[in-house]
Amino acid sequence: MIILLHVWFKTKKQVVLIYYLWVWWSTSFCVKARNDSLKAGERLDANSALCSKQGRYCLSFGEIFHGKLDNGDNYNYLIIVNMANFNYGSVIWIYDSNQPIDISSAVLSLNYSGVLKIEFQHRKEIIIYSSSQPINNTLATMLDTGNFVLEQLHPNGIKSLLWQSFDFPSAVLVPTMKLGVNRKTGHNWSLVSWLTNSRPSSGGFSLEWEPKERELNIKRRGIVYWKSGKLANNGLFDNIPANVQQNYQYVIISNKDEDSFSFEIKNQNYKMSPEWYLSSSGSLMNLERELGNADICYGYNSDRGCQKWEDIPTCRMPGEVFERKMGRPNTYYANFLDNVSYGYSDCKLSCWRNCSCNGFQEYYGNGTGCIFYSWNSTQDVDWEADFKFYKLKKPVKSDPNHHVNAGKRRRIWISAAIATALLIICSLVLCITIKKHKYGLKEKKVIEKETEMQELAASNELYSIKDLKDDFKEHDIKVFSYASILEATMDFSPENKLGQGGYGPVYEGILATGQKVAVKRLSKTSGQGIIEFKNELVLICELQHTNLVQLLGCCIHEEERILIYEYMPNKSLDFYLFDSTKRKLLDWKKRFNIIEGISQALLYLHKYSRLKIIHRDLKASNILLDENMNPKISDFGMARMFTQQESTVNTNRIVGTYGYMSPEYAMEGICSTKSDVYSFGVLLLEIVCGRKNNSFYDDDHPINLIGHAWELWNDGEYMQLMDPSLNDSFVPDEVKRCIHVGLLCVEQYANDRPTMSDVISMLTNKYEHVTLPTRPAFYVRRDISPEKTTSKVLDTETYSTSIISSEVKRK
Repeated sequence: MIILLHVWFKTKKQVVLIYYLWVWWSTSFCVKARNDSLKAGERLDANSALCSKQGRYCLSFGEIFHGKLDNGDNYNYLIIVNMANFNYGSVIWIYDSNQPIDISSAVLSLNYSGVLKIEFQHRKEIIIYSSSQPINNTLATMLDTGNFVLEQLHPNGIKSLLWQSFDFPSAVLVPTMKLGVNRKTGHNWSLVSWLTNSRPSSGGFSLEWEPKERELNIKRRGIVYWKSGKLANNGLFDNIPANVQQNYQYVIISNKDEDSFSFEIKNQNYKMSPEWYLSSSGSLMNLERELGNADICYGYNSDRGCQKWEDIPTCRMPGEVFERKMGRPNTYYANFLDNVSYGYSDCKLSCWRNCSCNGFQEYYGNGTGCIFYSWNSTQDVDWEADFKFYKLKKPVKSDPNHHVNAGKRRRIWISAAIATALLIICSLVLCITIKKHKYGLKEKKVIEKETEMQELAASNELYSIKDLKDDFKEHDIKVFSYASILEATMDFSPENKLGQGGYGPVYEGILATGQKVAVKRLSKTSGQGIIEFKNELVLICELQHTNLVQLLGCCIHEEERILIYEYMPNKSLDFYLFDSTKRKLLDWKKRFNIIEGISQALLYLHKYSRLKIIHRDLKASNILLDENMNPKISDFGMARMFTQQESTVNTNRIVGTYGYMSPEYAMEGICSTKSDVYSFGVLLLEIVCGRKNNSFYDDDHPINLIGHAWELWNDGEYMQLMDPSLNDSFVPDEVKRCIHVGLLCVEQYANDRPTMSDVISMLTNKYEHVTLPTRPAFYVRRDISPEKTTSKVLDTETYSTSIISSEVKRK
């Protein structure tokens, strides 16, 4: 059995690098400890290992301690360890750190068709590599470089590479391992930090190579925190200490096949462990020294490679930093976030963005979850307690008059007081004079203003129609009079009300021509002016797709902003889907048709429309159904426009609906097409299941629909997710594909989610998909009250507080 214990090393900078004590039991590796290869037909179990010829690196199933949670579980993975010497070793690679393995029956096997996989006794196998065609004469080998490779052996003695572990780095970079991009396949090589120092699931930081600038970047959730600086003529990076780089030789490749960075060791007698390690706090280091540190970057500073941010909270100022303390703050004013998907960096950023937060610490002993402290709680600290927490340190301002004697300071104050008094007297005299001059004009202006308002009110309707017709003469937008809208809706009668959207009520109306329409009356508090309203009209009018609701026209009258849409007789998808009786009207053929229609409309918005459109509020209530139950996406009040060249944007106004928002958008305001993909994934699972995302809950097993689907998929029982009302109308292969695609769409990281082009391809092609979903975002259910399931506009400064509350209150 393999046991991994933590060994902590401290540098002079107080940077902690975690390595692992590798304890070899004499009875554990007796079977294949000397073998370096796995041949076709051979298997590797938990009691054996593949070690490179020189014994430097070994591949095996290993146990990593996660720290004690409620159940105290440890988790196992397929790992590669650097056996640098007899006593110490470090984990340099983990296969899929987000997917622990049950090693009681786990076996790594290579079959005669060239399929490399992990098999289990009671669960579905994990495919590491497979080809569309069988491959003969394959061999999997653990190399002395630390690379685990799968190769095909040809009769002439040549070997061709099929798969290698170096293409899927974890948190460690070893010599000859690459960062960058493979231009042939589009595959990216980058390091991803662990969530915490003892929990190897994907954390917030990544190390990437920027080929254009020829520099290394440390990013947090896609935002650049630290840069190494350009590679200078002396072969060194500007922001990495020169004495740390002296043992490395950098290799830069830029051609039609790849743009990559790697390093080699100059001195082959170099005794220390050569690998680079990206820590959970964003520090890049080797065993000896720190190479770069994103943990010191707060968005306002640019020292030591830090990058400035555009969206620094207004309440934070230069010089404010979090400093580590030992003690126990008063938890009376604290907020608790017991979500195990949050690590140190997530807690730190949430506290930094919340102006009322003055400190934080980890909730669990393994470094996950958060406790947030207000100013009051960090003033009341038990300094005798042996607890680690992080307190916000305010910048120290120097006093410019520190060396001025008291007499001189007194004279300055007296002079300032006299000057202030004279200024006030002069200002009063001037104000009285001006007031007398203006008083005579005031009544005249009031009378003129009242007359102007009366004239405007009398002619407002005609003025608005004329102006709008002039503005929209190049667009196919009809302008309706306010009187015709009142007549069509019977003066906005409650009997004609179809529903209430995020931006106002919707009414059924009948025009003078007899045509039925849906009239959307925008709320007067929506904050949308005439210019923005006109821009939105032009945008929506130019969106022409069979699965988008068609805009017929508009009306502006005084403060009223009204949109007229085509009437959808079968209301919205949620009207049927979440009703135990009406959902029976949606057989599988109709549901699959709805899924395909929504995906086609999103592809059009993301790729084929004149401007790239991100809907930002995709959910069942915004999917309307025509007379043939064909879906049409509606409600573009929250949509965001991009040029086709833009990919992501940071926004200070987070809009949407809880349960459908992607994690990077909900927590950091990062908006992209992958935000819509996440919402589509939630909606797809709801259509298959017939239940809302937040409807899966009981006291013994608090979980949401996404988590429920993930657990059933892992257990191979995904068909249990299907709506029972479908009876025998479903097509099993289509149901499986939909669940598969839905779980891929709700991946935690945006880059791991498919594009809508990929989604449509996977939904329509019947072959087995190689890409397997990993544990989704928001796996632990969030407790959201019914009134919070409607669309809302959130301020980023207040959002962190509300999301903390929703995490803590478990029913």
